[in-house]
Parts: sequence; C-alpha cells; structure tokens
Amino acid sequence: MATTKKTTKVQTPVDERETFVSLRKSFADNEQSTQEKLKVLYSLQATDIDIDKLVQLRGELPEEVASLEKEVESLKAKYSHVEELIAGFNANIEAAKAQIVELDEQTVGYRNQLANISNSREFDSINKEIENLTLLRNIAEKTINESKESIEDRRRDLDRIQDRITIREADLLAKKEELDTIVESTSKEEKALQARRSEYSAKLDERTLSAYERIRQSTHNHLAVVTLFPKGDDGTYGDACGGCFHTIIPQRLIDIASGKKLVICEHCGRIIVNPDIQ
Repeated sequence: MATTKKTTKVQTPVDERETFVSLRKSFADNEQSTQEKLKVLYSLQATDIDIDKLVQLRGELPEEVASLEKEVESLKAKYSHVEELIAGFNANIEAAKAQIVELDEQTVGYRNQLANISNSREFDSINKEIENLTLLRNIAEKTINESKESIEDRRRDLDRIQDRITIREADLLAKKEELDTIVESTSKEEKALQARRSEYSAKLDERTLSAYERIRQSTHNHLAVVTLFPKGDDGTYGDACGGCFHTIIPQRLIDIASGKKLVICEHCGRIIVNPDIQ
C-alpha cells in the first residue's frame, strides 16, 4: 500500500534587514490576501501617524527631561566625589596630628638622654635625631595646613555644585510637570490608538511587521506605507510616490488602483497603496 508523504511548509525566519522588496513572494504565498494585507498596513500606518502627532505635542520635552536628569545625576556624583576628597584631607589631618604626638614623645625622650651623655659623638648623634624629628614634625604641620586649605577650597566647590543642583532640579521639576500635563491630556486618546495599533499589528505576519517597522524607523517622516501624491481639489490623486515624490510609471499606477498587487516605490522602498483602499 503506497503511503503519501506529508509536506510541511518551512517558515522563513525573520530577518531584521528585510524590506518590502524582499517580501514580495511572501505576500503572494501568504494565506492572507494581498488586498487584505495592504488594508491592514494602510490602517496601521494611519494609526501610527496619529500617534506620532500626539508625541509631537510633547516637542523636545522628553529629551530635555532626560538631559536634565542626566545633568543632575552627574552633579550629584561630582558632589559625592568632592565629599570623598574632603574626607581624605580630614584623614590626612588626623594622621598628621597622631604623627606629631608620636614625634613629640620621641623628641622628649631624646632630650632626656642629652642629660646623660658621656661623649661628644653620642651628643651629636642624639641632636641629629632630634633635628630629623623636628623636620618630620614640620612636614606633618605643613600637611595639616595644606589639607585645611584644600578642605576650604573643596567646601567652596560643594557650595557651587549644590547651587547648581538646586537650580537644575527646579528646572527638571518644571519640565516634568509640563510633560506630565501634556501626557495626561492625551493619555486617553493615546491609549485607544495604541490598542488599535496592537489590533492591526496582530493581523500581520512577523516578517511583514518587521519590514514595516524597519522602514518606518529609517525614514525621516516615519512613513512606510504611502498613497499617491498630490491630491487635487477634486479628490483625484496624482502620479507620484507620497513618500519620496518620484513619478510612478503608468502600469504601476494601474496596479495601485486595483489594490490587488504589492507596489513598492523603486526609489524609496515604501509601499504605495490605493488611497481608497479602505
């Protein structure tokens, strides 16, 4: 008895470098019709345009907030570093003070020995030790004085840094409040748009969605799916790509009008759809 071999379709892995040009065949092989997929892509692009408009209302505020947060964080790190320097100078002072006490004790001991010396060589040797101890004491005192001066300088640095932190934190708070106000005023609309976007995205296969996202992010106007340009006062559309404005040849215009073929601009790689596709 002959057995029939069951064939399974191998799924092509998603390639993040793919464009719509490389997806022509998948459009034809996919169970979802080209026309249906084009409608979904057009709707997804329209939704993304509306989301972009809401984001544009925020202007440069998100970048300004991020920049201020980074600056405040850097200033606080600098403040902490200066505090560590001050702690180091204080430690040097304490160590020098302890050294002076030890040196003074040794000096007293040597001076006491001078009363019991028996010859000039021993006298000279002890005096030499006292001189060395005195030199070391002077160095320790110099360390204390220089450390105190450095601490005063660093404290002035702390005051300047703290003033700057206070100013930038106030700026940051104002910018955040401004941004929060805008986000709050558009949150309901944006939430609805994001839900709609998720709905359209779920209807597309991974490769098509990946290509759409890649082209959208690589273009200055974030358009991956466009219609013909320009649109006349009578509602008719022109013969140019709505993304790069290069003229489309007549045969491709016919294909676009049918809404049943995947037409990609040979200049910019965007999909061009029938404006009445919905």
